[in-house]
Amino acid sequence: MYLTWLDSNSWAIELGGKYILLDPWLVGSLSFGNQNWFFRGYREQERSIPEHIDLILLSQGLPDHAHPPTLERLDRSIPVVGSTSAAKVVRDLGYSQVTALTPGETLVFDNAVEIRAVPGSALGPNNIENGYILKELATGLTIYYEPHGSHHPSLSEFAPVDVAIAPIIDLSLPLVGPIIKGTDGALKMVKQLQPQVILPTADPGEVSYEGLLTNLLKAVGTVEEFQELLKQNHLSTQAIAPRPGERLELKLQLREASTVS
Repeated sequence: MYLTWLDSNSWAIELGGKYILLDPWLVGSLSFGNQNWFFRGYREQERSIPEHIDLILLSQGLPDHAHPPTLERLDRSIPVVGSTSAAKVVRDLGYSQVTALTPGETLVFDNAVEIRAVPGSALGPNNIENGYILKELATGLTIYYEPHGSHHPSLSEFAPVDVAIAPIIDLSLPLVGPIIKGTDGALKMVKQLQPQVILPTADPGEVSYEGLLTNLLKAVGTVEEFQELLKQNHLSTQAIAPRPGERLELKLQLREASTVS
């Protein structure tokens, strides 16, 4: 299993012989509603477009997950799996192979990887976005991903997983509170899912941010502090801080609980 962090919530996952782009933001800047004065993310040098992509996987329809400038640069014939809102974004852009999953639904991709949608962030009373559990069918190895720290209690039925990708810092706004629930949420999730490894997501990496919102956001926590918290709670999970753009090989132990499909 190989994972490459591409800043923010963007990942390249090599699993089951497939190359999966997760919530890709590779080119262009990031804003919401073109309100750059309020919030803008940018990088000095764009990420290169991978030569071969088997699948695009999108957890949400918001621009920091279904990033329009990146999706406009990718081949519209690449299969896409996403939440209902993300599926609408890519369909509107002309993608031809789009599957929308709602929490509880599964899809087996190319007889190699099982994709299970689980409840993720609530972006409104009737809009629950997706987290995912990916399983490599040949080995039973699993990856859990949720980018905002919204870890549903029902996850316990899928324990253990092998890798968790989730925020481990808190990001909050005055008077609003946490918009990314990192430390406590990640600790509870680790107790639920017992991953061998946790990799932080939602960190800036090589991205810079500007605008009014950036001045109000407050980030608390580090990977080192979270590893110490795991130790204090007698948890064997290893917290690893990936370097942006570095292809990370995870050598994991096959567990008796893993089943080969």
